[in-house]
Amino acid sequence: MKRREFARNLLGVPLAAVLPPAAAMAFDRTLEMPEGGSITDVPGLKVGHKTLTTRPTGCTVILCESGATAGVDVRGSAPGTRETDLLSPTNTVEQVQAILLSGGSAYGLAAATGVVRWLEEHNLGYKIGKGVVPIVPAAILMDLGVGDFKIRPGDEDGYKACVAATTGSVAEGNVGAGAGATLGKMFGPKFAMKSGLGTASARIGDTGIVVGALVAVNAVGDVVDPRTGKIVAGARAEDGKGYRNTMDAIMKGYRVVAQNGANTTLGVVATNAHFTKTQMTKIAQMSHDGYARAINPVHTMADGDTIFALSTGTAKVAADVTAIGAIAATVMARAIVRAVMQATSLPDLNLPGYRDYAGRF
Repeated sequence: MKRREFARNLLGVPLAAVLPPAAAMAFDRTLEMPEGGSITDVPGLKVGHKTLTTRPTGCTVILCESGATAGVDVRGSAPGTRETDLLSPTNTVEQVQAILLSGGSAYGLAAATGVVRWLEEHNLGYKIGKGVVPIVPAAILMDLGVGDFKIRPGDEDGYKACVAATTGSVAEGNVGAGAGATLGKMFGPKFAMKSGLGTASARIGDTGIVVGALVAVNAVGDVVDPRTGKIVAGARAEDGKGYRNTMDAIMKGYRVVAQNGANTTLGVVATNAHFTKTQMTKIAQMSHDGYARAINPVHTMADGDTIFALSTGTAKVAADVTAIGAIAATVMARAIVRAVMQATSLPDLNLPGYRDYAGRF
């Protein structure tokens, strides 16, 4: 008992603020991976990762070489972003050429410079005089506590992500912007788990319309499978055998120790249906319902949760904003669960991933 009390006190948390192991939820081995697909199933999009091998971090680029109408919605209270004001429906530029998601906290925004450089070399961007100005909104998540703080994505990494971009299937798990992602940090990093990056898509009947999502999950909360209501991954129990159930603990009045600004879930939803910038902003807003269904709690003071929405406009039929927004939220929730279920452990950093966690007991 003394050893257990010592471990608790190292966190600076009162003993009563830690959920007893007896109340932990067991790991569920019966969960099934949600439907797959990829955001690259949306015609006109490419995705490329750059994963740094010197520590777990990286960046992910979504290229729209023919341009895409974009909107954005930021719900978390600790965001790190670039060019999001430009996406306001009241502002001038209608289309973007890429979206960048990156680790490395604010330092990671430098990777967008490499994306701009690659796009300019390919003469892609907003036409001005004899040249172009590539429009590359970006958002970052905080993973500097996972490994060497001094290693973070930069200009060259953003460029290499563009070089790697393809229309093929997208690698998931510990890659790109999800390489250093973690979750379940409401009671401190000691009880966190490894998270990652996921993607999913849905084809809407025989309309030819596709809706896709891509997300890097670095949440402070737990990830829940909306199909079952069961925790997929989250804050671990003190004895390592299951999950605390973060919301259950909070409801019982247990103190949280989450570090503000040290989290954030970054997502992109996309469709080939044609919409205006105002409509894409609404779809981005509705897509946050996918966050709320799969992450609990979400949009906290410790998160910088952001979703970009893209329309390539290549579909031959019209679509309804409400319908596509609702579908985007569903696909986003699937992508979140996939991001966590594809994550693998970082044993040296005491960060078990879903794919390995069942073997612990």
